[in-house]
Amino acid sequence: MKIVFMGTPKFALSPLKALLESRHTVLAVVTATDAEKGRGLKVQEPPVKTLAKELDLPVFQPPDLKSLDFIGQMKNLGADLFVVVAFRILPVDLLEAPLFGSINLHASLLPKYRGAAPINWAIINGEKETGLTIFRIQARVDTGDILLQKKMPILPGDTFGTLYEKLSRLGGESLVQVVNEIEENRLAPIPQRHELATQAPKIFPEMGEIDWKNNAFTIRNLIHGLSPTPGAYSFFRKKGIKFLAAIAEPGGNSETVGAIVIRENNRLGIQTGAGILFPREVQAEGKNPLPIDQFLRGFQGKVGDIFSE
Repeated sequence: MKIVFMGTPKFALSPLKALLESRHTVLAVVTATDAEKGRGLKVQEPPVKTLAKELDLPVFQPPDLKSLDFIGQMKNLGADLFVVVAFRILPVDLLEAPLFGSINLHASLLPKYRGAAPINWAIINGEKETGLTIFRIQARVDTGDILLQKKMPILPGDTFGTLYEKLSRLGGESLVQVVNEIEENRLAPIPQRHELATQAPKIFPEMGEIDWKNNAFTIRNLIHGLSPTPGAYSFFRKKGIKFLAAIAEPGGNSETVGAIVIRENNRLGIQTGAGILFPREVQAEGKNPLPIDQFLRGFQGKVGDIFSE
């Protein structure tokens, strides 16, 4: 099977590597344009481009996917299949170019969590499991017929970062399985139940501000769903602190939300609207992330002091 792979972030690396190690041929890679990132606004290339260059794969970075020149280039490659992982919405003319159409790997159990941030929202909403869906791409985003689904539990300590890595690895083996079965004509696509669809919109940094009136488990889920980036945060003495991992326990006095109620050498307990939050990893403004015992060595807060929104 001759494949054109389309993807941009680190999440797409394991699936791309798996296809390259399979019996199939990756003709080229399509990815986003280089962009300014970080504090110094240095121009950085997408992770998929870096890997493709290392392997001497042709790389396309079209600013406009609807460009007739780009669509012509893709058609001239003679691909049997387009494989899309964490990329952009493809125009219909592009979807229909390959012999076997286009497929997408999405990090949720569709139709749940359609959209840009399925891993984040599954954790934020307290789901107990998530998974992957590989589907045929149609004009409407994330609505195509399902070719394969694989489930994965969300463990209490899972964060966006840990689940991202696990699902990326699972995505690699899953994609190869689906491409094999497409080639062998062994798939029976299953239509999605659109009435069960839920959304997973893009995450913005301001969504991470902690409301201490929420219960400890809701706050823990927010912290884990936004860790390591963009991070859930609060303020202490007017300085920002990111919370990157935490444990939630019942108890305490809900009238003192945001207050430090436990301060020990290796434990910090913060009162919430219901229950106590125990941070496990934090990052003070302008500092590196630290486990809680190291953070507390320089932290000046004491019992009764309050974290504010």
